[in-house]
Amino acid sequence: MTADLSRHWRTAPADSGHRFDASRHWDASLSLEFAARPTVMATAMPEATPAATRTRLMRARHHGPLRVQRPFYPESRVAGQSDPCHVYLLHPPGGLVSGDALKVDVGVQAAAHAVLTTPAATKLYRADSHAVAWSQINRFRVEDGGMLEWLPQETIAFDGSRGEQHTEILLQGNARCLGWEIMALGRPASHLPFESGRIEQRFRLMHDGRPLWLERQPLDPRHPRFVGRWGQGGATVQATLWAAGLSSTQDAVDAIRAALPAATNWAVTQRHGVVLLRYLGGSRNEAWALCRAAWACLRPLLAGREVCEPRIWRT
Repeated sequence: MTADLSRHWRTAPADSGHRFDASRHWDASLSLEFAARPTVMATAMPEATPAATRTRLMRARHHGPLRVQRPFYPESRVAGQSDPCHVYLLHPPGGLVSGDALKVDVGVQAAAHAVLTTPAATKLYRADSHAVAWSQINRFRVEDGGMLEWLPQETIAFDGSRGEQHTEILLQGNARCLGWEIMALGRPASHLPFESGRIEQRFRLMHDGRPLWLERQPLDPRHPRFVGRWGQGGATVQATLWAAGLSSTQDAVDAIRAALPAATNWAVTQRHGVVLLRYLGGSRNEAWALCRAAWACLRPLLAGREVCEPRIWRT
């Protein structure tokens, strides 16, 4: 674990979540480990069939209100590949309030393929009268030959929300990953814009200890960047999609540009072997549709599979 994240992983006193002052702190954590294992058929008849494998959820430990449903296997078998394991990350409260500290740690071993999503949008609620912040940390480790897809539904920041979001992805060797983050600021449909509060986002994508993409973004509606054309430009929705481990990043960029509708509110580029798509606009549905369309372009190039949307998205 890197030094800048380790301080966030410390456990607070057990009763701190029941405080209602500036020391309020309530931890919740989830640790998952995925590994490729031979299927029953491959184990029973090794001489008749190639060694078919299925990605298994080998460990699921939780503390506080973070859970997973049982693993799902909705995808057809592809020769030479491990059957992907689909898992839904559940946070029963449905959002973060002052003092919440959510930590998710996921490991994907060699040859395993994990697809993670959430059943609904995550809400970042208004800070309490003491302006106590919340924190959310996602840490993903993918070993050589493994693949991770991190496809959460959008995050909605309420006016007055205060907190920090950290995402760290550690890749080894020929590991692959694809994911996105969609952030909606305020609730314009309810005439409740994001006018106060502060959210800081940090992202680290590392490959064999070498940084590929480091980013820090403060979202402060009172800063000139928030409304300036050189920054947020008053946009209420932003999205970032990334993919690493592609054999040709330029082919991936060309495929996305050919498939997605031309517009001025999104762009795609590649650098240091990472494909990045950015959206900045005013529609959660538009951002969501763009990310899903880009995913449909990238997944066959990255995993040799067509997209298989998690069933929870249709409920």
